[in-house]
Amino acid sequence: MFKWLHPYAKPEKAYELSNRIYFWVMPFAALCLIIGSIWGLVFAPTDYQQGESYRLIFFHVPAAIWSMGAYTSMGIAGFCALVWQIRTLELAVIAIAPIGAVFTALALATGAIWGKPMWGTWWVWDARLTSELILLFLYIGVFALYFSFDDRRTGGKAACILAVVGIVNVPIIHYSVEWWNTLHQGATISKFEKPSMPAEMLWPLLINILGFFLLFTALTSYRFATELVKSEAHRKWVLKLVRQMAK
Repeated sequence: MFKWLHPYAKPEKAYELSNRIYFWVMPFAALCLIIGSIWGLVFAPTDYQQGESYRLIFFHVPAAIWSMGAYTSMGIAGFCALVWQIRTLELAVIAIAPIGAVFTALALATGAIWGKPMWGTWWVWDARLTSELILLFLYIGVFALYFSFDDRRTGGKAACILAVVGIVNVPIIHYSVEWWNTLHQGATISKFEKPSMPAEMLWPLLINILGFFLLFTALTSYRFATELVKSEAHRKWVLKLVRQMAK
């Protein structure tokens, strides 16, 4: 596998691969999100306890899951960049950070909108909510740290260190509902042997979770390709690419 991946450490190869991933994955992401959203919002039955407000789950849960998944990916990329001194992986960290921040902000916003009718309040300093808010600050911190240095390599390494250190927050978010007596509800779909929701609600949710993953993959590939071009603007392969696009 490492033999297959090694050529893609070169920026021009990584750019080609990222572009292919974006153009192949983005249509499937859109298809999944359209099917999952229409199924969940229109055809899924009304919840007997929460009424129609439970339909926020079709956006809240996928955003929350991939807010953690994106940070895990960013932490792994940051670790590999620091250990093996792979500059392109530093750019991958910067490509992931704003996308993960948007997913986290979406999870927090939909959670607050859902919390008002269910809990009677928009926000509480609950363990799950607080650790998710810290995740948002970590994403912003990684992005801000990268641009706070005039030397991009120094900024990239500093951002990678924060990405690696902050990954300790991910298991805290996941297990917060088990470790502490918290207002947030426990696992709903991670209990695969017996999920806490019927199949007609579960399937559109699973489709949207897949859609959010594909969307994350496509957007990260697009941003990664853009960061590669910006960082290699003086290289021959970028100048050749610009000439081809200008024709």
